[in-house]
Amino acid sequence: MKPIKKIGILTSGGDCAGLNAVIASVVKAATAHKWEVYGIHDGTDGLTERPLSYELLTIQNFSDTPWSRISGSYLGSLNKGVKMDSQVEMSKRFGEGVKELGLDAVIVVGGDGSMNIVSNYCKNAGVKMIGIPKTIDNDTPLTQYSVGFDTACQVCMEAIDSLETTARSHHRALILEVMGRDAGHLAMNAALAGFADVCLVPEIPYTLEGIIRKLESIKNTGRTHAVIVVSEGVKTLSGESVSGAKNLVGESIHGGIGEWLSHALNAQYSGFQTRVTRLGHVQRSGTPTAFDRILASIFAAKAIDLLSKGETDLMVGLSNGRLEAYPLENVVSCGTTLLDAESSYVKAARALGIYIGE
Repeated sequence: MKPIKKIGILTSGGDCAGLNAVIASVVKAATAHKWEVYGIHDGTDGLTERPLSYELLTIQNFSDTPWSRISGSYLGSLNKGVKMDSQVEMSKRFGEGVKELGLDAVIVVGGDGSMNIVSNYCKNAGVKMIGIPKTIDNDTPLTQYSVGFDTACQVCMEAIDSLETTARSHHRALILEVMGRDAGHLAMNAALAGFADVCLVPEIPYTLEGIIRKLESIKNTGRTHAVIVVSEGVKTLSGESVSGAKNLVGESIHGGIGEWLSHALNAQYSGFQTRVTRLGHVQRSGTPTAFDRILASIFAAKAIDLLSKGETDLMVGLSNGRLEAYPLENVVSCGTTLLDAESSYVKAARALGIYIGE
């Protein structure tokens, strides 16, 4: 087995809180093995564009600054996707970059899409790869949690708390639109933590009549306000996405369902005046929670341990409180992990009287 001397680390996909904690922890664990760590700038662009863009990372990069404690990515990230017809060329350029830099392994901090694309790049380059899952959507397969999800839940919960006070003051039903793409994990967890009255997620069908019944039942108790959480991936009653926008590779860009829902409710129900807050990219920020910092640390340590043993093509993950390593081919084949409509979270929401659909 060829000994490892140099590794690269990159962050790919949408950013989130905890990325810098991952990077710093990888550097610390790798330094203990006397490995050099090269931070690749702007996701795979740092290896596929010319000139290469990277920097040698040392413990001092993070010990003299608060980077480990803040959100965003020290290295920059890439979230534009890759067209299928360009993957062969991009893979070639990636391999050339790896060879030029002399990397023996690459640690990829990303979601399910990044695991798929970059794992192919690494295979073609003949370089070892370990994946670390991160996403505020928490939809990466097999792992129970991904870095960044817990902090995003905290941000959403704090937004619900703030909206509840102003909703009470003005006797309104306030709608909070949160991220999550096609998965409802963030919306469901935020709604539970924030004691919302309604939570709409892409996985569970809903009706306006059902929402109105819930709002009316609230008024009948004498309460004059309500909070509604809606995931950005929820579609209209006719099954259409509101925005209709596409990214550079033709994938749908969600957003706008909160405004659509507000107009639809106002047209059929006058019991509450509605207003909409679209939280947007604030959810990617926030001070990383203790859980996300711990997750970043143990994932990073596990990744370095796997590489030290010659392992490759694996993604670290957490299952029932235990660290695991999953073959990347299994991660890719599983696809996006959606919210289970029969999960304990959904059952708890129903038991607590939150309207989540029919």
